[in-house]
Amino acid sequence: MTAPEVPAGRESVVRVSTLELFFDLVFVFTITQLTAVLAHDLTVGTALRVLLLLLIIWWMYDGFAWMTNTAAPTDPVRRALLLLGMAGFLLIALALPDAFGAAGWAFGAGYFLVNAIHSGLLLRVAPGAMRKLAPLNLISASLVLAGGFAPDPWRVVLWIAAALVMTASPYLHPLTEWNISSAHFVERHGLIVIIALGESIVAIGVGASGLELTATLIFVAFLGLVLSFLLWWVYFGGDDSAAEEALDRTPVAKRGRAALHAFGWAHVPLLLGVIALAAGVKKAIGHATEHISVAQALVLSGGVAVFLLGDALFRRILRIGTPWFRFIAGLLALLTVPLGLWLNAVAQLSALVVLLAALLLLERRSPR
Repeated sequence: MTAPEVPAGRESVVRVSTLELFFDLVFVFTITQLTAVLAHDLTVGTALRVLLLLLIIWWMYDGFAWMTNTAAPTDPVRRALLLLGMAGFLLIALALPDAFGAAGWAFGAGYFLVNAIHSGLLLRVAPGAMRKLAPLNLISASLVLAGGFAPDPWRVVLWIAAALVMTASPYLHPLTEWNISSAHFVERHGLIVIIALGESIVAIGVGASGLELTATLIFVAFLGLVLSFLLWWVYFGGDDSAAEEALDRTPVAKRGRAALHAFGWAHVPLLLGVIALAAGVKKAIGHATEHISVAQALVLSGGVAVFLLGDALFRRILRIGTPWFRFIAGLLALLTVPLGLWLNAVAQLSALVVLLAALLLLERRSPR
């Protein structure tokens, strides 16, 4: 998952390259597909499956982020391998709508390819350190591949087992051997969040497709835009430099673990929140002035709540900002559910906008 320290002659990676950004655009297609899956079936079972798929996919995406943190894609071989990695993620994304059905084999094959490219490139540039991690990655990738060919319920069992191996592997591997370029690391993860938020705007357009362009539709679309903008402000808000400085201040022996927790695990609820909110807006936009279902109301408020709780965890780990403000706001976001049930989606979205605006205003006036 991570990028090894190369004491002598380590490549200096300060800025995210345009090729990495191109890679991220391909990866975010998986976020778009997961949003479509959740929007199609707003049930607890589908939400849990989306979470499982996100955990598996995010693990290997983050592995590429750690990899390019050390081995910049500067020569033709590395760029060709990164292209193959993009092909693997594209296959994963195409398979997602039916990953638990007939397309399971494609999801497993795409994941195995992405894993092989990641391990192969790191074995090429840092064979000593990667040998400790490659077997664990191979085990998880093999479980995903086998699950893609297995029938239910074994597919779910094998994919849960793969997620457990992924979760355990960094704690079976000494992260003190891995180095981090803080500027690159923070910028890369920030870019994926902002691209994902951009995809939430696309979901608004998809939800409005084919509908008559009325004043109500325009207003709901505007509310969705403002909500995504405020989530961007919540995550960034000038604290991207604070995150970089926090990583730089962290002792080298603890930096890998802090990066894993803050940018690995804490970013899962951030992306899950974007997926849920986008699915909720997509479903509600055509019924903005009607009472919405419990599932639609929960996914709207739950998306904002999960995002805020993930951001609170992110800040708590790095000890930046005022994470408790976000934690409280996340809990308050759930209280907007009755507005969607008793009134309509407009009222609920408006309340969420007011809540986020109040959060940002209070933080601006509070001492840091």
